[in-house]
Formats: sequence, structure tokens, C-alpha cells
Amino acid sequence: RVAAHHLGTLLQNVVKTIGPRSVGQDGMVTTSLLTLYEELAANDQPDSVRLQTTENCIAFGKAMTSLAKGTDEDGNEIMGGTLDDDFIREGSGILVKRILPLIVSTIDDRSWRVRWTAASKFAEVVKSFADLPDAMDSLVPAYEKLLQDPEAEVRTAATFNLADVAKCKAKVHPPPRVRGLDGPDTFSPQTTDDNELVSVAERLVQRVTNLTEDDSENVRAALAMVATELAPILGKDATIHHLVPPVLLLLRDATSEVRLNIISSLSALNEVIGVDLLSQSLLPAIIDLAQDGNGGKW
Repeated sequence: RVAAHHLGTLLQNVVKTIGPRSVGQDGMVTTSLLTLYEELAANDQPDSVRLQTTENCIAFGKAMTSLAKGTDEDGNEIMGGTLDDDFIREGSGILVKRILPLIVSTIDDRSWRVRWTAASKFAEVVKSFADLPDAMDSLVPAYEKLLQDPEAEVRTAATFNLADVAKCKAKVHPPPRVRGLDGPDTFSPQTTDDNELVSVAERLVQRVTNLTEDDSENVRAALAMVATELAPILGKDATIHHLVPPVLLLLRDATSEVRLNIISSLSALNEVIGVDLLSQSLLPAIIDLAQDGNGGKW
């Protein structure tokens, strides 16, 4: 457990001291630290050890990003210079093939505490791997699975990260098409070819409506706090068509905390679609709230 806890710090110091050579084919990161990480993240390790898998994954992502930039998180220059393009592709390929499967495996971990840790830190995982090719095509589906976890605590932690994950500027493949009840396929804000890449926000906004129907009021309350933060990322048109409808559902939620949270966050929506459209879309629902039996709360 202690070794797992300090692995990230050890990795950062090795990368800072040795530089790009540390992640080469015979480098210390590749031959020793990466192997150690795989051992500590294995299913036969105790829960207390596997809890560090996500944090160490973040450390590996930050290390590769630092090498690509030639500076650490504090802006200090790393010895040995920056990685060239071929080295970056080689190093990121190692990460995608060896490290990302380990963080993805935490999504199905037998311990809900391990899954909760992954859910609560997933925005950091995405941020640390955002600049590495193809990483998001593994991470975004894993995050979507966390939003559907059997444990409400895990879904709540994942939902709190929704807006921060959606801020990732990488493009990803769209989710599998879903045949609608009336015939047409639906899956993204715009009709998109299966081979066309979409933004992370465009993919994740499809999950918002499902979350408004979650059995846990804590999940819905978390969604109400962060849903409108998607608006500046999506833009005006996508917000109107794909974010306003679930916001309306949250405004009519049976739980007062959910309604209060969404009302408290409407300013972010107003900045994107404007006060006129906001009034046209949401004012009737707010008036209904003022007139129902719970009206005294507003």
C-alpha cells in the first residue's frame, strides 16, 4: 500500500531527473515503474492498494505530458529536453496499450470504493491524458460506464465530474447508434456519420437526459449543479436542442434540492442562449413551481 501511494511521486522525480530517456524502450519508467504499476493495479491486490490505481494513472499521464512540453507542472525545465514527435507517438502508444487498460479496469472493479475513487478523479485522468493520441476513445466510454454504475455513490461522484470531463478538447468516435422508437437513428447533437469524430461534450450530452431519470435523488441533485456548465462548451444551438429539455425535467423534479440546484445554476444557461430564449423555455416551468404546493420554497 505504501509503495502504491508513493509510486506517482517516484515517477515524477525519475522523469524530472532523467528526462526523455526514462520512457525509452530501455528506460526506467518503461522497464521498472510501469511494470510495478501493473503489479500494484492487479486484481489480486487488496482494495487498499488498488485504490491508488487512479492516482498513479494520473501521474503517468502528467509525466508524458511534461516530457512532451519539456517542463514540469511548475514550469521548470526537464533535463534532456523535449520529446520529438516519433518519441511522443511511441510513448503515448505504450500508455494506451499498458496503462489505460488498468484505469479502465477500475470501472468494473469488485470494490465500489475503487470505482468511486475512479469516478471522483476521472476529470483529472482525462485532463492528464487529453493531449495523447487515441486516449479519449478509451477513457470516454469508461466514464460513461461510471455514470451507469450500480452504486448511487459512484454515479454521483461521476456526475459531479461531467462538465470538467466535457471540457476536454479532444475528438472522439460517436457512441453506437441507437434505433429510435419512430425509426431514425439518434446519438449526437447533429446527424453524424459513424466515421466522423465528435467533441466529448457532444457525446456526453446524450447521457444527461438519462441522468434526470436516475433513481437516486443525490445523482439528480449533482446533475442539477453541473448540467448548465455544459452550455458554454456545446454552444447555443446544441444547448437549445439538447440541454434545455433535460433542464426542464430537472426544474420539475419531485425533490426540492434538485429544483433549487438547477435554478441556482441558470445564469450559465442565460449567458449562452440569452434571456429571451431562457424566459420562453423555462419561465412556464418556474411559474408552475410558484403555483404548486411547494411554491413557498421559491
